Amino acid sequence: MTFALRAWVLCCLLLSVTACGKQSDTVVAIAPHPRNPDILYVATNESLYKTRDGGATWSKMTTDLSSFRILTLGVDPHSPANVLAGTMGDAVYKSPDGGQSWTPHNAGLKEHVSVVNQFVFHPSDADTIYVATTVSVFRSKDGGRLWEERMYGMKEVHYVVTLAMDPHNPDVMYAGTTGGVYKTTDGTAHWEKVNNGLIPKEKLDAAMALGVNSLVADPMKPGTVYAGTTNGLFKTTDAAASWTRIENGLTDHYISVLLIDPTNPNILYAGTRKGVHKTIDGGKTWGPSNEGLTTLNIRAMALSPLNPLIVYAGSNESASSTCHLLNLTTFIPITYLHTLTIRSFEIENELFFVA
Repeated sequence: MTFALRAWVLCCLLLSVTACGKQSDTVVAIAPHPRNPDILYVATNESLYKTRDGGATWSKMTTDLSSFRILTLGVDPHSPANVLAGTMGDAVYKSPDGGQSWTPHNAGLKEHVSVVNQFVFHPSDADTIYVATTVSVFRSKDGGRLWEERMYGMKEVHYVVTLAMDPHNPDVMYAGTTGGVYKTTDGTAHWEKVNNGLIPKEKLDAAMALGVNSLVADPMKPGTVYAGTTNGLFKTTDAAASWTRIENGLTDHYISVLLIDPTNPNILYAGTRKGVHKTIDGGKTWGPSNEGLTTLNIRAMALSPLNPLIVYAGSNESASSTCHLLNLTTFIPITYLHTLTIRSFEIENELFFVA
């Protein structure tokens, strides 16, 4: 497929500069503020950072969880001063003041699990939060103070990696696991396996049949969901009754992260080991969007909640000996550049063209 040619300005967010010959730090999570475009949180393998001025400057957050690696971040859309951090080793921490201070929020959770992969906030109930963990899905009805296990029906699951909520009915959710996809229609009270077309029949009962890394639901078409896996990209249009591969144009079948444009859900982005791929036709065809990326092994991505044309991409650390300035990049269409204050350097005012 031929994509319309667009002009972009590449602005590198001033997070961490690495010297030539040294490895850069891996960006593992990116969390934009839902209301303030100048605020962004970024977690790396070593630290937590925050910008309050659109990336012109970054502050390394002094946290009470510095000894535990952060795997995921969640900014509460109802009260953005509340930030949740999921860790590898000590479950959930919560900050009530935009990352300045942190306390454990593990009641009902820590005795079961220590690794947290993703948060999902209920769209209308400010106190309800779901979390994907190494052993199951958990739910909190009081803003994260107390968690309860919600895994009935997930008999073979070893690892819940990702969650997606139906935008039209929050009782309907999808869970991506190491054994494929599960679905609930009653607010996580019960789950059923929905892997028809996703996993070969002879492997349907295997706990490690297929790793599902990322799920996104179409905000305008009920029942349409995309699944990025360790072995390809899939789509369902019938609420997971069946899945179809959609890989035309993809150069890598390991999908680490998916994003969907809420204003135009035919536009999606897929982060892979070979960079970012984009579709403008609902996944029928894909093309690379890698101009300006200094390393292509994408680990984390995020869309700006206020401007879906702004895409943030964070990469795994580079194993090469070349000089990489940064590993967190934001692509900004030139028509929107005047509304932003993100500082660029080295390549300021240079135009890139992506397909």
